[in-house]
Amino acid sequence: MKLRIAPSPTGKLHIGNARTALFNWLYAKANNGTFLVRIDDTDTERSTEEFKNDIIQNFRWLGIDWDEGVDVGGPHGEYKQSLRFERYQEVANQLLSEGLAYEDDGAVRFKVPDNGSIEFKDYVRGDMSFNLSDVEDFVILRSDKSPTYHLASTIDDIDYGITIIARGEDILSSTPKHILIMQALNSDLPDFCHLPLLFGPDGKKLSKRHGDTSVEAFRDKGILQEAMFNYLCLLGWSPGNDLEKFDSELAVEKFDFKDVLPNSAIFDEKKLLWLNGLYIRSTNEEDFEKTAINQIENDLSRTLFTDELNRLTKILPSVQERIETLNDLTPQVLFLLDEPFVVNSEEWDSVNSTEAQSYLENIREKFKDLEEFSLENIELIMRETLKDLDLKTKVGFQATRVAVTGTKISPPLFESIHSLGKEASLARLAETIEKL
Repeated sequence: MKLRIAPSPTGKLHIGNARTALFNWLYAKANNGTFLVRIDDTDTERSTEEFKNDIIQNFRWLGIDWDEGVDVGGPHGEYKQSLRFERYQEVANQLLSEGLAYEDDGAVRFKVPDNGSIEFKDYVRGDMSFNLSDVEDFVILRSDKSPTYHLASTIDDIDYGITIIARGEDILSSTPKHILIMQALNSDLPDFCHLPLLFGPDGKKLSKRHGDTSVEAFRDKGILQEAMFNYLCLLGWSPGNDLEKFDSELAVEKFDFKDVLPNSAIFDEKKLLWLNGLYIRSTNEEDFEKTAINQIENDLSRTLFTDELNRLTKILPSVQERIETLNDLTPQVLFLLDEPFVVNSEEWDSVNSTEAQSYLENIREKFKDLEEFSLENIELIMRETLKDLDLKTKVGFQATRVAVTGTKISPPLFESIHSLGKEASLARLAETIEKL
């Protein structure tokens, strides 16, 4: 059993192509088969090395590896169509010589029989039948002697020994043409599987109007590899028992093309973010700390200092429970880092008042006298001061949050003050007390 994915390097790896690659990979792994990656770069004007590298890097990031093909080698050279034009021309000439194709204005067309039908069983769609009277004579070699998709893709599948072709349903109408070429060359026919296309939540085909559609874009948004892998699996398939969060091992164990639903799969970024949040919260604290520090250092383009690491260690368990993506992380903890501290003036104006100022002055004086600046003592002082001044929690706590962290949106308040430390907290409170 041998399966393949054949992306074109004319753009960054699309979510749809990533899902197709993943399903092929899962089926190959589940059945001890071979998985191959080739690059369909016959569009030499739009194909670039940068896009090819993006495809390879993001497959690998997703956890998809391959046994044969581009970047890993095998018996068929570099697995790039742009290096195989002679082979495609050779096949076109063979079909011409056998009367199975003809020249038309310099191009070569495959001669489709007038009668009969092409029939095959599709893993997802069941029995398929196409009347040949509905299939026009199609171009296999353009006038500049470059191959069309129909010829190049089919010859590659024959030469590379592909036994199952699983691809998007947008190619379904082309499958009879590919089978005709295979029959003309007396090749064994592979099995076929046409996967449902991805749609947005509005029920329309997934496109840039729905937002980002490349794997790299979601990596840049702070999506974890495990979450993206898991979510792509759910686009048209499920392991059963209403299970939504699972690892690659279970996916391989349960996956079968015959369980893929034929109806369109909905790509819902909100659900991806929800799932990503689950993965973040289920990561053990030690691993999350390593991931978080790496993310923060990448965001700041510098190594963190020891004092910063000490502050972060106190707050990260609280932050881990609150964020959906890794990109949410640095803004939440920036107030703890040795970076310019800025108070959001609009948010400060919305919480500043005579009552708030009185509260800030009182807790600052009490913080100064604290010998042990512990989480428990901080909370005790802040709650007792509310009672002493007969203030609502929102009045005192919101003003303190903005004064200490610079914004209304931050990790839990007591933990934030504790992580920042006594001296820095006193200094920030003093600054804002002067800003009535």
